[in-house]
Amino acid sequence: MRADKFLAGQGIYTRKEVKDFFKKKKVTINGEIVTDGSVHIDEKSDIIMLDNNIVTYQKYVYLMMNKPAGYISATEDAKDPTVIDLLPEEYMHFHPFPVGRLDKDTVGLLLLTNDGELAHKLLSPKKKVPKIYLAKVEKEINDKDIKAFKEGIYIPEGDYTTMPGNLEIVEKGDNPLCKVTICEGKFHQVKRMFEKRNNKVLFLKRITFAGLNLDEKLAEGQVRQLTDHELKIIGKEKA
Repeated sequence: MRADKFLAGQGIYTRKEVKDFFKKKKVTINGEIVTDGSVHIDEKSDIIMLDNNIVTYQKYVYLMMNKPAGYISATEDAKDPTVIDLLPEEYMHFHPFPVGRLDKDTVGLLLLTNDGELAHKLLSPKKKVPKIYLAKVEKEINDKDIKAFKEGIYIPEGDYTTMPGNLEIVEKGDNPLCKVTICEGKFHQVKRMFEKRNNKVLFLKRITFAGLNLDEKLAEGQVRQLTDHELKIIGKEKA
């Protein structure tokens, strides 16, 4: 791997900052000052230092994205752009993939990683990992709807009954806003649950996943690495 890509891949420094580090002779590899960022290193065995501080090799990356509408939650697609197309170049060498999926027109919190073990844990129905959405719907919500979500709704298209969920009214009126909490993520699940209650989802945004809350400072399409605190929430001490 190129030394400049290694440093940029830490997700802390911009490519311009990394370029300046080499110009200012702040980078050493195995004790020798390096001014050319294109030099190749063995990230697992070489000792790379920046300002006399060792930069450790990062095997996994954990990213939070504020997904915009119009993007497929996949690594590639022959027809539509994917969430991978939104990632900055410095994360590409990790080969991250989305943990689960949000529909093309659904926005909000999406976790991306190259940690397959973690992804499997977070997506396992047995773990009952909570997912919270804000949904704007076409018709009013009543107590019968809330009860139906709590008991589970039969979806004939997939021949299954959803796990118990929680439906909470946030704002009443025309096209009311509600909060939906579910512990599984089957195909179009939230939309199908409302359809079976003779209602229609007009807008859907995921705000929480596995205890992580969407960073509202992230504009749609932006991404950042998880903080140490957020890593602990999902069961990882460090990246």
